[in-house]
Amino acid sequence: MTTIRPRANTGRELTKAEQRRKVLADIDNAVFTQFHVRAAGAGFFTDAYDTFAINLCIPMLGIVYGHLHPGGANIHNGQLSKQQELALKIAAPVGNLVGMVAFGWLADVFGRKKMYGIELILMVTATFGQAIAGGGPGVNIIGVLITWRFFMGVGIGGDYPLSAVITSEFATTRFRGRMMAAVVAMQGFGNITASLVALIVTAAFKDAIVNTDPLKVDYLWRLVIGLGMIPGVLALYSRLTIPETPRFTMDVERNLDQAASDAEFVKDGKFDRIDDRPIQRVDVPKASRRDFMNYYSKWSNLKVLLGCSWSWFALDFAFYGLGLNPDIIFHTIGFVVDVNQTTPYTRVFNTAVGNIILAIAGLIPGYWVSFALIDHWGRRPIQLMGFIVLTVIFLIMGFGYNRITSKNQAAFAFLYALANFFQNFGPNCTTFVLPGELFPTRYRTTSHGISAASGKLGAILAQVLLLYAKDIGGSNKSIDHILEILALFMITGVFSTLLIPETKGRTLESLSGEEEEGGDFTNEQMLQSTTVYDRLRSMKNLFRRRPPPSSNGWEGLY
Repeated sequence: MTTIRPRANTGRELTKAEQRRKVLADIDNAVFTQFHVRAAGAGFFTDAYDTFAINLCIPMLGIVYGHLHPGGANIHNGQLSKQQELALKIAAPVGNLVGMVAFGWLADVFGRKKMYGIELILMVTATFGQAIAGGGPGVNIIGVLITWRFFMGVGIGGDYPLSAVITSEFATTRFRGRMMAAVVAMQGFGNITASLVALIVTAAFKDAIVNTDPLKVDYLWRLVIGLGMIPGVLALYSRLTIPETPRFTMDVERNLDQAASDAEFVKDGKFDRIDDRPIQRVDVPKASRRDFMNYYSKWSNLKVLLGCSWSWFALDFAFYGLGLNPDIIFHTIGFVVDVNQTTPYTRVFNTAVGNIILAIAGLIPGYWVSFALIDHWGRRPIQLMGFIVLTVIFLIMGFGYNRITSKNQAAFAFLYALANFFQNFGPNCTTFVLPGELFPTRYRTTSHGISAASGKLGAILAQVLLLYAKDIGGSNKSIDHILEILALFMITGVFSTLLIPETKGRTLESLSGEEEEGGDFTNEQMLQSTTVYDRLRSMKNLFRRRPPPSSNGWEGLY
């Protein structure tokens, strides 16, 4: 059990404020550790696997259940209707939106530890439900899958603010960006693993599909989705046994002794639960509805939330718009996955191979370049660079679409891979990192959840746009205009990034205004209220004569 000892040179007990700063210094100056990256990263791997596996499974579902859509028997020739495809693709993002806001708020109220693992249990349960889903006269299997995918999405959504904030609050200042980037980089591995699994099970069932019965594809999508439970189950123990973050314990629960013990987990992986001491309640900024409104009524705070939220919205509009619809790119570059031109086996096999190529070409390298440079270059420069480069790429792809695709399809494929690279060596990494650093402890997961939910709103709107707008004037005739629209959103991301401060090399407390000076919280924290009376009273307290140090509270805080 960790105890905070007196200073050797003075023989006196450290003040509460000094103890707090010591605990924070122990975390901020620690060496690079991997325990929470493993726990959070495994969950994020599962998130990406489950989210993007639906791209691979929709062709399989169309082969088996395409005749079940309203309108008659098999009129789509082995394909799901547009409405069914859209619902399957947006069910998880809609659930994400709900989970991000709900779990973000709950983690600020009840603690990160109490919520961490619950969202993963929900995710694993919903994934299992999809794998064994069935239908009958009274229920359509596509409807059952949509329902399960919504609940899976709620769990995935909850993982975003929890994993980001737990990682940031345990992370050292020097490597915080890299540690958070390592978590989000697991998206790339989850994406490519889903494609590899689909490729393996398709090859394993080749003889049954080609020579026996194409409806054997029904086994394939169940295996692809069901195997996504494995990494989630493996990560569950780590999540359920991780301690509360010391920052939450100190600044929300205000239990300094327990926070000191929890901080030891960063260094040696062990911590003690302290239940036999009275908790010292101190007058630090406390979360409440009024305080939340006061905090965000200040433009200096609100602009940061708006910048994070819109940047994520603009990014996800493109990232999930194209990421969940790779068939658009396959069609453009002549990589045939069309139901009318291929056998069921070839269609499923080519979809898996195409996703692997796209992931290797751009997704995974981009994530890990961000990992290498984020603590050297900074978050804001990487995000600005990413949005600017993506604007240029989408403008070239959009306005030059007909000329490029008619003369050199390989060049178009290269531009798309380049866009994937700069999405991940750019805003897809930094939009996850920045909201986990910029807000005060008492509202950190709520604010991250709001920012992330804004992104998923963009993903939902993008699905609707791409599914219907791409066929205006004929099948896939408006892809060029869609790419031009994506370029417009990237431009808006440039301007929203300008609202966000740089976080490289700064402690979470200095970024959120929670730093103490001589035992006091800074003026930024004391002046959250918007009323003149409260501000004058706060200023008066700054100049009040301080009593001698007390062992029962944090001196200077009344």
